[in-house]
Amino acid sequence: MPHSPPQPRPATPSITPTRILAADVLADLRGGALLDHAFERRTAGLEARDRRWLHELLWEMLRRRGWLDALLTERVRGGLARLDADVTDLLRLGAYQLLYMGSVPAYAAIGQTVELAKRRHGLGASKLANAVLRRIDRDRQDAADTGLAPMLPDDPIDALALRHSHPRWLVARWAERFGLVETARLLAANDAEAPVVVRPFGVTRDELVAALAGAGVGLADPGRDVTWARDSVQLASGTQLTALGAFRQGQFFVQDPASTLVVQYAAVPEGADVADVCTAPGGKALELSRTARAVYASDVSTSRLRRVVANVERLHADRVHVLAADARNPAVRPVDAVLVDAPCTGTGTFRRHPDARWRLKISDLAVMASLQRAVLRGAASIVRPGGLLVYSTCSLEPEENDAQVDAFLAEHPEFTPEPPPDGAVPAAVLDGDRLRVLPHRHGVDGAFAARLRRSDEVAA
Repeated sequence: MPHSPPQPRPATPSITPTRILAADVLADLRGGALLDHAFERRTAGLEARDRRWLHELLWEMLRRRGWLDALLTERVRGGLARLDADVTDLLRLGAYQLLYMGSVPAYAAIGQTVELAKRRHGLGASKLANAVLRRIDRDRQDAADTGLAPMLPDDPIDALALRHSHPRWLVARWAERFGLVETARLLAANDAEAPVVVRPFGVTRDELVAALAGAGVGLADPGRDVTWARDSVQLASGTQLTALGAFRQGQFFVQDPASTLVVQYAAVPEGADVADVCTAPGGKALELSRTARAVYASDVSTSRLRRVVANVERLHADRVHVLAADARNPAVRPVDAVLVDAPCTGTGTFRRHPDARWRLKISDLAVMASLQRAVLRGAASIVRPGGLLVYSTCSLEPEENDAQVDAFLAEHPEFTPEPPPDGAVPAAVLDGDRLRVLPHRHGVDGAFAARLRRSDEVAA
């Protein structure tokens, strides 16, 4: 197939601010920042259209990072391992624009990346970027009928890991537990864009739908509840939430149906005093406050609590009382119910946080499990006799879920498992008396929860 003629381009292209910000956000990630936080900090004041473009570039590039790395490695002499990490990230950004962003002309994807490499690393890096991306562009045109793809390995685990851009060790774990077919479905679910789902607050669902429709917001299906989450509303992709009047007036908050299911599964009695001891970002505390007398929402991170406070104030959620405290040493008296939404590896939220799959290490499972044990012990100390303890995570890993609960029950005979009341959640998300939500089976984030009832008897 003949190559298409070169497109005209500026002789000395300036670098667009969004591409500079993309490189800066990726540098933040390498320094340990989370994608959501880095993006919000870097893009404050950016126009909505530019935010949407940058969001797509970063989130989708990270979802395809392993695939892009394989393509780049075949075209970089000596492989990506020899390159500076920042240069590698620039090549990933450029390759993603070339291969997947149809609105970006090839000359812009290449020229902007080359200029960015030159500014950040000098002439040698810019020449490398130019050669690699031009070769990808040529090969892309030659493979127009079949699509540009790296050589897939023969090993089925390796092939799944490459095709879906996940760490091999994690794919191997899931394949052992779920089998290859179901693991492939899980990986595909992780690679899909996470929808924006909101919960009405202080207004009915119909009132919220009317307010959003009046503001011109696209809704996925305004006449039907979101699957697994009664009264929730799914918004069109790219909606700028903070610009909406309904947002400023405190008529909704963002919450994936999996998180809503956790609170519905908890089924805390109306009028109860509840402690949410790992509250940030605070959505479950808001959900609990619909029926609780008071919710004491605490977190060890004061920076994360600022977001909780902002949401509580915006929604005028007067029943939620925010405090800084370590869940291992709770700062409240015994209460009727305690929710432990424990810190975890977050393997159930990869579609929402594509950076997490690359940040996670196998050693993190042991580190998190140790922290979870300490948090669960501390939380148990403030459950009044006869009260309820609910343990939950957004992880899919047995070490953080069933094994954690089973070990706690073995050490605390005063607690016994208790199923939720009939009808609290659909039977399809229950595994015995425990909540188990899986992205590839239920179409939402992953979640786990267990209800544990404390004996009425007080130890002597």
